[in-house]
Amino acid sequence: MKELIRLEGLDKVYPIGGEDFYALRQVNLSLDAGEFTGLVGPSGSGKTTLLNIIGALDQPSRGTVYMHGQPISTLKATEAARLRLLNFGFIFQTYNLLNVYTVYENVELPLTLLGMDNKQKKQAVHKALEWVGLTDKINSKPGKLSGGQCQRVAIARAMVKNPKLVFADEPTANLDSENSHNILKTMAQINQETGTTFLFSTHDQKVIDYLSRVVYLKDGQIIEEQLQEPKR
Repeated sequence: MKELIRLEGLDKVYPIGGEDFYALRQVNLSLDAGEFTGLVGPSGSGKTTLLNIIGALDQPSRGTVYMHGQPISTLKATEAARLRLLNFGFIFQTYNLLNVYTVYENVELPLTLLGMDNKQKKQAVHKALEWVGLTDKINSKPGKLSGGQCQRVAIARAMVKNPKLVFADEPTANLDSENSHNILKTMAQINQETGTTFLFSTHDQKVIDYLSRVVYLKDGQIIEEQLQEPKR
């Protein structure tokens, strides 16, 4: 597979009480296109910090993030925002849906920001909602949906622009076991059908079971990597 992301010598340092606290320390990692991979570790291990840096939401204190061999960790704010818009999708544990918008409008939003015409937007939104099985909720608002349905809307919104990489930060944290498995099956199926790369941040064993590759973090450092046969 072709390399999508490479991290070299990543540190993230915060000054606390006159001393340096290392949220990440000398992290080196590569991620190939099409992977279904997770950053795994307890709270405070650095996994969300690392996810945010790879996703160009934050910058490292030292080291470099490359995408397709090009450095992206030193981009200006407007350049980083454009990179995210064109290439990345984000799925959060709190869904981050706009309650005043319908399901259609929430999923459509990234396409509007891209300047896509109405016909293209309609086709893309319907396709994304078919992926997650929510075409019957297209005119509903988030307040009328269950937690599992809201998370599926968030997946559709992340996938609607066919991103190269989808970031999922604890995507099952607010879901029961049945909904968690349904969400994970949906994401695994999208990964297999589209080749979109997924990178998770999690400590949930249900999520870990679905991963093809697990990257374990502790105290801001990668301590182990493991390939495994994922649950499907």
